[in-house]
Amino acid sequence: MDKLKVVVIGGGSSYTPELIEGFIKRHDELPVSEIWLVDIKEGEKKLNTVGELAKRMVQKSGLPIDIHLTLDRKKALENADFVITQIRVGLLDARIKDERIPLKYGVIGQETNGPGGLFKAFRTIPVILDITKDMKELCPDAWLINFTNPAGIITEAVNTYGATKKIVGLCNVPIGMRMGIAKLLDVDSSRVEVDFAGLNHMVFGLNVYLDGKNVTDKVIDMIVYDKDAISVKNVPGIDWEPEFLKGMGVIPCPYHRYYYQTQTILEKDLESYKENGVRGEVVKRIEKDLFELYEDKNLDIKPPQLEKRGGAHYSDAACSLINSIYNNKKDIQPVNTVNRGAIKSLPDDAIVEVSSVITKEGPRPIVMGDLPMHVRGLVSQIKSFERAAVEAAVTGDYDKALLAMTINPLVPSDKIAKVILDEMLEAHKEYLPQFFK
Repeated sequence: MDKLKVVVIGGGSSYTPELIEGFIKRHDELPVSEIWLVDIKEGEKKLNTVGELAKRMVQKSGLPIDIHLTLDRKKALENADFVITQIRVGLLDARIKDERIPLKYGVIGQETNGPGGLFKAFRTIPVILDITKDMKELCPDAWLINFTNPAGIITEAVNTYGATKKIVGLCNVPIGMRMGIAKLLDVDSSRVEVDFAGLNHMVFGLNVYLDGKNVTDKVIDMIVYDKDAISVKNVPGIDWEPEFLKGMGVIPCPYHRYYYQTQTILEKDLESYKENGVRGEVVKRIEKDLFELYEDKNLDIKPPQLEKRGGAHYSDAACSLINSIYNNKKDIQPVNTVNRGAIKSLPDDAIVEVSSVITKEGPRPIVMGDLPMHVRGLVSQIKSFERAAVEAAVTGDYDKALLAMTINPLVPSDKIAKVILDEMLEAHKEYLPQFFK
């Protein structure tokens, strides 16, 4: 049997124990023999803490997996089979700025949507593209599995400008939606299938099947009366208007609340900011507690407290995908991949989030036809935002950056867009050399 080498860039992340657990659970069919956890100097303490926990988890399992910790990315990447990226350029302090600054101007500040998502992309894209250059040199046959948010924009950037085309973007939201639907129906999730189509954090459940029978209308009726059925930790749970959901006829993801309940979300965010700070500050406190747990020499499992961080199902998402590519399983999973006609109204070369057959050659997106007319416009607007964001991030073009900021639906005007853009460029100057040549 082959021995697989997996490299995790951003290995000091609090999510890493989820991955280790996932590889341990699947070791009988996914023979991972080396896991290299890579981080930067600023993340060295976290890397060592998480790395020691990973070693204890592997030791408890009794499996022949070697855990390596390093700050040397090139050394880690040599002859890798799979590379996982879960990085945060600028660390949580940058996220806090992404969330705080827009709120000053009455605009939602959020990690992956609106101005915050745009600036996370600006900081991240150049780093990810550098990683693909290293991969081309050191592990040209490896698959890049990208968790880093905003996952759709990052995958779009690599597909357009990267040194590898072997990339799949991954998000836990569709998996969480399917799990939530199964819980609503009070059945095991293996009996539930969902046709997913859209973009990352802009994905819809077009059809829901229980044991092969279409139960979409029934599920929509149930969601109307249970706002927490399909939710994530970092998006406020707000009731949907029943008639609106029924009128849509498709199942929205939690992030759609930012677009269909904008004012209510903004008011809740401002209220939360006054009480507890922005979400990034809350996460900072959660992470502090998590890493104190991770330092316990007796801990040798993924602690249940990790779910408060918002990372539920990550191990299932990443490890199932890697398992299916390696074993050519040809099962169906929702991933971020090249459209290739799967969603009719979007360009064939655009990155979409869609149910796909997973093969050893990568994802084959399932043709969904088209999105309903009433959601098509919003999805197209977000795709135009994503493409403008990628171009601005790569070129450092201020005009393209302002275009991207202004056409995002969460930003009300070009005047406000410019004020926010200028302040955020200055706030993140250290991580945006492309804009300050």
